[in-house]
Amino acid sequence: MLSDVMEDYLKAIYALQQESDDPVATSAIAEYLDVTPPTVTSMVEKLEERELVEREKYKGVELTDEGETVALEVLRHHRLLEAYLTEHLDYSWSEVHEEADTLEHHISEEFERRVAELLDDPEVDPHGDPIPSADLAPIEDDDTTPLSDRDEGEAVVVARVSDRDEAELQYLSDAGITPGTELVVRDVAPFGMVTVGVGGEASGDDEQKGRGEAEQSLPEDVARSIRVRSAVEEVA
Repeated sequence: MLSDVMEDYLKAIYALQQESDDPVATSAIAEYLDVTPPTVTSMVEKLEERELVEREKYKGVELTDEGETVALEVLRHHRLLEAYLTEHLDYSWSEVHEEADTLEHHISEEFERRVAELLDDPEVDPHGDPIPSADLAPIEDDDTTPLSDRDEGEAVVVARVSDRDEAELQYLSDAGITPGTELVVRDVAPFGMVTVGVGGEASGDDEQKGRGEAEQSLPEDVARSIRVRSAVEEVA
C-alpha cells in the first residue's frame, strides 16, 4: 500500500509532465511540493523500487504506466471531491483544494462511485480541470494555452485555472474570471502585466471596449496560470 506522501509525489510528477515532454527534474518536484531536493531524491528512489517511476541520471523522472494510473486515480478523487464540496457543501472554488488534498487519499472506491453518480459524472472540476474517467484512461492533451502567451486583440474563453493558490483564486473570482468567461487581451506590457477585457468583444474601437466590459490587469504569473482557448473555436 502506498503512503499519502508517495501518492502526492506521483500526482506532482504527473502535473509537471503535463507542462513538458521532457523528464521531470528533481528540482522542479522540490519546488512544486515545497520540499528539499535531497528529500525528493530519497522518495524517487523508493518510487523507483516500486516500479512507479523511471529515473535517468542527470535528466529526470518519468512515471511508468503503473505510476500514471495511480496518479490518475488520486486526481480523480481530488477533482470529484472539489466538485462535491462546491456543489453540495457550499465551499467556494478557492477553498476546496486544501480540503480535497486531505481527503483524496482516504475515500473508498464505493464512495468515489457514489459521488460521481450524485454529480452525474462531471467531466471537469470547479476550476475547469478534466476529471479522469472511472477507467483511469490517460487524459488527452487539450487545445488550451496560457493566457500569458496570447497576443493583443485576441478573444479567448477561460478553460481552466490553477487551483493551487487560494488567494489568487479569490482574486480571479472577484474579477469575474472563471471557466467559461470570455476575455479579450487588451494590452501585454513589457514589464509583465497582461490587461484583459472581461466580457467584451475583440474590437479596437474605444466605444466598443466600454460596452459590458470591465478591464483587469493581471501579473504575468497569474495570467500564466489561466488556460484559455480561442473564442472562435469555442463557438465552432
